[in-house]
Parts: sequence; structure tokens; C-alpha cells
Amino acid sequence: MAKKKKSRDRLDDDSVDIELIPETEGGETSAETNLVLARDIFPGQLPIIPLNHRPLFPKMQVPMIVENETLREMLVATFKADRKFVGLVLRKPNGRADTDEPARGSDLYPVGVIAEILDLQRPHQRGPIQVLLGALERFRIVDVAQDMPHIITKVEYLFEADVTRDDELKAYSLAVVKSLKELMQLNPLHREEMALLMAQSPVNEPGRLADFAAAMTSAEPRELQDVLSAIRITPRLAKVLVLLTKEIDISKLQVKISKQIEEKLTTQQREFFLREQLKAIKKELGLEKEGKEAEAERFEKRIKALTLSDEARERIDEELNKIKLIEPASPEFNVSRTYLDWLTVLPWGVFTKDSFDIAKASKILDRDHYGLDDVKTRILEFLSVGILKGNISGSILCFVGPPGVGKTSIGQSIARSIGRNFYRFSVGGIQDEAEIKGHRRTYIGALPGKFIQAIKTCKSSNPVIMLDEIDKIGQSYRGDPASALLEVLDPEQNKEFLDHYLDVRFDLSNVFFICTANQLDTIPRPLLDRMEVITLSGYILEEKLQIARRYLLPKQLKAHGVARAQLAIGMRALRRIIDGYAREPGVRGVEKHIKRIVRKSVKRIVEGHNEKISVDADDVEALLGKPVFTDDDFFKNPGVGIITGLAWTSMGGDTLAIEATHVNTGKAGFKQTGQLGEVMVESSEIAYTYIRGFLSDHATARDILYNQLIHLHVPAGATPKDGPSAGITMAAALYSLVTGKRIRKGFAMTGELSLTGRVMPIGGVKEKTIAAKRAGIRNLVFPAANRKDFEELPAHIRKGLKPNYVSTFPEVVDVCF
Repeated sequence: MAKKKKSRDRLDDDSVDIELIPETEGGETSAETNLVLARDIFPGQLPIIPLNHRPLFPKMQVPMIVENETLREMLVATFKADRKFVGLVLRKPNGRADTDEPARGSDLYPVGVIAEILDLQRPHQRGPIQVLLGALERFRIVDVAQDMPHIITKVEYLFEADVTRDDELKAYSLAVVKSLKELMQLNPLHREEMALLMAQSPVNEPGRLADFAAAMTSAEPRELQDVLSAIRITPRLAKVLVLLTKEIDISKLQVKISKQIEEKLTTQQREFFLREQLKAIKKELGLEKEGKEAEAERFEKRIKALTLSDEARERIDEELNKIKLIEPASPEFNVSRTYLDWLTVLPWGVFTKDSFDIAKASKILDRDHYGLDDVKTRILEFLSVGILKGNISGSILCFVGPPGVGKTSIGQSIARSIGRNFYRFSVGGIQDEAEIKGHRRTYIGALPGKFIQAIKTCKSSNPVIMLDEIDKIGQSYRGDPASALLEVLDPEQNKEFLDHYLDVRFDLSNVFFICTANQLDTIPRPLLDRMEVITLSGYILEEKLQIARRYLLPKQLKAHGVARAQLAIGMRALRRIIDGYAREPGVRGVEKHIKRIVRKSVKRIVEGHNEKISVDADDVEALLGKPVFTDDDFFKNPGVGIITGLAWTSMGGDTLAIEATHVNTGKAGFKQTGQLGEVMVESSEIAYTYIRGFLSDHATARDILYNQLIHLHVPAGATPKDGPSAGITMAAALYSLVTGKRIRKGFAMTGELSLTGRVMPIGGVKEKTIAAKRAGIRNLVFPAANRKDFEELPAHIRKGLKPNYVSTFPEVVDVCF
């Protein structure tokens, strides 16, 4: 056959040749050999690999990492087969392409490419596989054979049969070649990319040229898919030419931006040299001292007043030398200056002198706080040990109690009594350990942690630092602050505390740490082991009365600018406020109601009331409204099936009523209501089982227990309740119900009940006793094992109360019924 003359269009760059070699007339190749047509060896059905970002063009190779388990199994099976063909098709942008949801046939564009698996590597049996694919020809999806577990489609192949040469085709080809030359001149990276594509498969005809040119662009997936879907050569070249024109415009814009940046840098360099010359002239004339020299002198002056560790001195000297060499305009200069400022402002070796006077400490505690004698005694014992040693360092106390009992103010009193500076911050809700140990200096706006900031504020190395709400410390993906506190609150480790920002060890062993918490349950055990726990249980009515008279009322009069001659609140009025409106363990509620009365009185004074205002018990309800708390009738006259129990909460002790009733249903049943936790539900079931056995010989009780539904309820149903200490209370309520007997007046009880009727010990005796006294209950039933706990309570709390100690439930019946 006669061959046409080979035509070649060669790019100027020596590294890349693009040749356009036409086929022989009639669309056959010039090689006189017998060939098998591709359409005869390609399968009619293909397993499909969905592509998410860009389509692949024929005659190109692409490495791919496949993590999807279904696709991995399909590829391994195909690679082992004789015909190693798969289809590569782009997913449509229908909102599911970026999700983990598997693709379906309807999610794919209709045109893709068939590819042969050239190589497959599987480093790990269960891990992703690495596969090398060589794209061959285009195909169109005719039908979807299956969607699961992977897509299989019926296809028809789209071979390029129309390669008839004409002037239009040649013009488009030359335009594409020209655009490629211009693109490579603008961006050398495109030259390397073209060389890589040419190495995979030479460009020897217009259709191949269009595909390679499109693959070099950064066009949108939809635009590239349009090129892939164009079967005829001339329209395909026209689409590619549009993409190349856009790419050239983007490259020109990049070149323009780069040129502007270079010009700006040149201007900045010129200004920098001029400023340096100006500084040199001023320095020679003695007009002013250079900024960095003044900064260095300021830091050196600070250092002379400090007793630095060897590590700190070495680091400061290193940073000083650095800022002397760095130019002030450099960002590194500001970073080093801020770092040096923190290093030199800390009180290295600066201590306040401790006041070793136990009488003074006792006087300050008594002056600032009424009651809490047991707590004061423990604090004075603690201080006495430090005084005897001559050093109170390494001390970590934890005050635990309900809100408003004076935990924070006691910490302030301790600081005053020993003459140390005081710093308080709350760790409640902190979720980032950088708040404790600081940020690394690589971050913009980095700061040291709270402890280094506290040392800086106090200007001494031995302050009293209070960590409020340590039981509410958080945890998140940014770290575990509670674990970071383990180093701070360990006397053996905190002498070399390393803050991330300082990166220099600072001695915290001389700091007196005081923590506060409402409960111990949420404090991590390793952290709790490092602290000495002192419990503040709350105040009884008499104590709150004296606190209101001595501290709260004078404080509010002063805060509102009211003289004692203008307003007086009597003791009976204060008692009414405490008993009817503020029965919580702390005194914040009392203070709020006193504040409210003072405000209303101030309004009357401002309106022209010149006489002294006296508030008595009868005036309280008019000023504060209906009482929140009233004396419940069942405390004084309990009914059948109603028993008063004593409970412990994180807010202190409390009283609760347990009620039981029965419904005639013809068969036995038992239900509980009142937001009971799992432990409390188990306690109620133990009580029910025990009472059925205990009263098996009681005819009336047996009839109720075996033929009626018994309903046990704990009022305040919106409040969750849990714990084992209501066991004997529930059993007593059931006993009262089925026997028809009332409990004696003025009785309340607490204790865990076993299945055999033994009464087990409980906790929170002090809080429960205070709650009973607050409610006016005089007869208390405790487990015999808690006798010592009650007898250790202060005399003023035990006064007027009669404890009854029981070991078994029959003893409870003897005492109460």
C-alpha cells in the first residue's frame, strides 16, 4: 500500500517531541502483519472501579491504592484471571461522591475507559492494595448487570475509526501543539508532566494528542469527562483547545502574581537597606540607642535581681545573644523578646517570709469563719506540722463540701495566716492540657500555663494557689488536664516542673496548693491520692443564724450603702429566712435573701422613709413571698406506709419521704417510681423480698403481699436518686403498709439492708445528721457499725438528737413501731 508522507510538528524544547503520524489509507496500519482487533479480545462485561476526582484517558498508566474491601477482592480475583480487564468510570457529582456510601451504576457517567491490571501488590493481607492500571480504549455503558457487591456493566467499545485527514483537523492539531508549547514556556512543571506522559505512550495521532493535552490541564472533572465522551476527533480537539486556553490564562495570572510579589520584595529590601543606613548614621552621631540594645539592657537589669538556676541562666544568655544578632524587623525578634520577658519576669529565688504563729492563724480562722471547729482543728494541726519543720512547702489540701460552705474563703484565710500571696483559678471545665502546662512556642499567641502565670502574678515562688472546682475538670481530644495535674500536685515531681512554653524547669515545691471540690467521685484516683482531704459538711440552723448576723448582714449593708441606724433585721426574721427559704447546707441562699430584703428597704429609704426600718419575722413573707420550705405533716404525723429517710447528695444531706401503697389486682406485683437508680431499685427489691419472708406468718400481710400490687414511690420524681442507704427505709415503708402500723412520730432512718435482714453501715453520717436536725427530726436510726461516726460529731450537732443503733431489721421494728 502507498503511504502518505509523515508529517511532524516538533516542540522547541529538546526534551519533548510531539509527532503526528497518520495511518495508511483505509485506516490500516503500515505494518504488514496479521493483527487481532481489540474489539475481539475485550470482554462484553466489565467490573467497574468508580473514580471520584478525575477521569482517566486511553493509553495512560496510573498507580492506584484501593482500600475498599469489596474492590480489593474484585481486583485480586481479576488479576488472577486470564483477562485482567476492569473499567474506570467517573462518578457523577450527585452529593454521594465524597461519602463512604458505595457507588451504584446510576451514579456513573456513561463513558469510561477499559484498563488492564499491569501489576498488583498487597503488602498486608488485610491492608490496602497497590495496583498499576494501563488504560486502553473508551467504552459506553449499555446496561448495569449488578450493583452489589461491586458494579458490573455491559459495555460497547468506542474505537476511533474516523481519522480522515483534512485541513480542519490539521489546524486544530497545530493549535493544540502551539498551546502546549506556550503552556510549557509559562510553567516548567508542565514540561516535566508532558515528558512523563510521553514516556508512557508516544503521541502519534490527533486523538491521542487531544487526550494527553486534556490530562495535563487542571480542569474540572465535568470538563474532562466531556473530552473523554467526545468520540470524533475534531470536536474533541476543539474542547481540549478551550481547556488549554483557560490553563494558559491561569498560568499567565500566576506569572503576574509572582512578578508583583518579587517587585514588592525588592521594594521592601530597598527600604530595609535605607533604614539600616539611617540607624548607622544615628548611632555614629549618638542620637539614639538601637532598639534591640535597649531591650537587652532591660533584660540584663532584671537578671541581676534574680537567683537563677543554671538551666535558666544558660537559656537566658542564649536568648540574649540571639536578640542581639536578630534584626528588630524580623518576626523571630518579637518571639524571642516575649520569651525573654517571661523568663526574666518570673520570681526566681524570690520568697515571702512565712509567719510561724499558730495563735495568729487560729485568730484569723475564727474571725473569718463561724463554726467548722473540726475543720479549723485539722487546718491548725496541718500548719503546726509545717511550723515545727520550719517549712510548709509541698502541702496539698483538698476541701470537699457542698456549695456555699466556705471552701474558697478558708483558703484565703490560710494564706493570710501564714503571710503568703494568694492566687485562685478555676479548673472546672478546662479541656486543654495546655492550660496547665502551657503552649509550645511554635504556636502564634503561645502562653505559659496557669501555674506559671500565677507565679508571675504573685511575684513570689511560694504563694498559696487554689484550684477551684477540681472535681469538674474536663477531658477532650486536646488532652487530659487531670493527668497533667499529676506532675504539678506531686511534691516529688513539681520541684522540676517543665512548662511547655518556658521549656525550662521551675521549682513549684514551695507552693502551698489548696483544691476545692463538691464531691470526690469525679476526681481521678491517682490525683486524689496526692491530696489530703478535709470535708466541710455544711451548717445547721444555729450556725447559719450566727453567720448571717455576724458576717452576711453587715456585708450587705455596707455593699448597699445602708447604715445600721437605717435598717435592722431581727434574729427572728433571720431564723424565718433560714428555715423557710434557705435550708441548703451553705449560706449563699441566706445571703441572696438578705440582699433582696436590703434592696427593698433601700427603695423605701430613697422614696423618703426617714425612720429606721425594722424587719421582723412577720415581715419576711411580705418581702420574700411564700416560703419555699414548710414543715411537712408526715414528719410530725406520719401515715401508714410513709417513712422518712436520710440521704446524702453532692449538695449535702437531705431528708426524703418514701411512700408505699397497694392495689387489689388478684395477683402479687411490685413496682417502683421516682427516678430511682439501679442500686436503689435493687435495694427496693431486696426490701420487698425480705418483707415477704419476714411476714410470712402474718395473715393480713400475707394476703396483701401475695394477692395485691405494691407500689413504692420516692417523691421529687424529677430528681434522680441512687444509692444503697435507703434499704431499711424502704423495708420499713413496706412493713408499715402491709401491717397497717404507723411509725412513731419524729423518726428518720438510714441504712443498707441485706437479703437476710442485716443492717449494713453507710456513709455521710454528718451530712445526714445535719439534714435531720435542719428538718426538726429528733430520733435517728443508724446502723450499729456507724456508732463511732455519730459519736465523733461535734457536740453542738449532736445536741437534742437521740440516735438509735440497729444491727438487724427486727430491731428497726422494735425501735420504730
